[in-house]
Amino acid sequence: MNQDNQNIKVAITHGDLNGVGYEVILKTFGDSRMFDVCTPIVYGSTKVASYHKKLLTSMPQEMVFTAVADASQAQDKKFNFVNLTAEEVKIDLGKSTEVAGLLARESLNKACADLKEGKVDVLVTAPINKRNIQADDFDFPGHTEYLSHQFGSQSLMLMVCDRIRIGIATNHVALKDVPSAITHDLLYSKMMLLDQSLRRDFRITRPKIAILALDPHAGDDGVIGDFDKKVVRPVIDEVQEKGVLAYGPYPSDGFFGSSEFNKFDGVLALYHDQGLIPFKLMSFTEGVNYTAGLPYVRTSPAHGTGYDIAGKDKASEQSFRSAIYLACNILRNRKEYDELTANPLK
Repeated sequence: MNQDNQNIKVAITHGDLNGVGYEVILKTFGDSRMFDVCTPIVYGSTKVASYHKKLLTSMPQEMVFTAVADASQAQDKKFNFVNLTAEEVKIDLGKSTEVAGLLARESLNKACADLKEGKVDVLVTAPINKRNIQADDFDFPGHTEYLSHQFGSQSLMLMVCDRIRIGIATNHVALKDVPSAITHDLLYSKMMLLDQSLRRDFRITRPKIAILALDPHAGDDGVIGDFDKKVVRPVIDEVQEKGVLAYGPYPSDGFFGSSEFNKFDGVLALYHDQGLIPFKLMSFTEGVNYTAGLPYVRTSPAHGTGYDIAGKDKASEQSFRSAIYLACNILRNRKEYDELTANPLK
């Protein structure tokens, strides 16, 4: 893979074509300076892109899409597209359709295949509809689980913005199933993954990590519950023995309410909303979802399909642009880290 600053090849999946995916992609690269940051390759349809472009009054209509038969043919300074279909595609803005789910799957499968073959350097995914994308070959609750399966790796959903990095231990799990999902092995692996990602992907030499509690007040010494004392605390002690600077478990309300999070480089939340609610309150428009632990770099905007504003020229591209920047930065950080640690001084 070519990892030079100006030649990072970014594979972009178009997500659900009836949502805001194309809008945020087009708005991001409507700024020509983005072509100095990376070489984009969108796995989608130039016809669909043209349809969405006409709906955006702020877009330069002279924007040119360069169709390439294969990602290896992508050109620098061009808006490259790998067309998934030559057929006309029915677009139903704001609606969940079968064809949108089919093309979202094809986009993701093709981009991942090219990532494995080294034709592209990083992956940035536009939002999918988790219902219409389901199929015999896609039985996953979201991107994170699909990518972990694709690349045979444990992973950590890590929400990133300027103020905080929050990992989610249990990903997309129903709240009633969270306690049984939080095992010793799961917690241990997620803490170690977060520590390693902060070191390698974010170049933090000795990261401090906060672990959140499951029960209110972390159980209040058994008055409310003993899960945090019996399950979470022993794992924290264990990773500390491995040199990980993990602390907690901290009750979520006081931790965020008192801005205690500012003292840490990373936070591990135990379930989805425990981490995502404070994160999106801090950075809904610019936050990025990063899948730590994979052999490849993958980011996405922190928002969903935005069906309610699809085609209305109201979607902000800030989160998607931040996802592009973060993917490129992490790729460079990994290269630097790997070079520095390849032959360490004794």
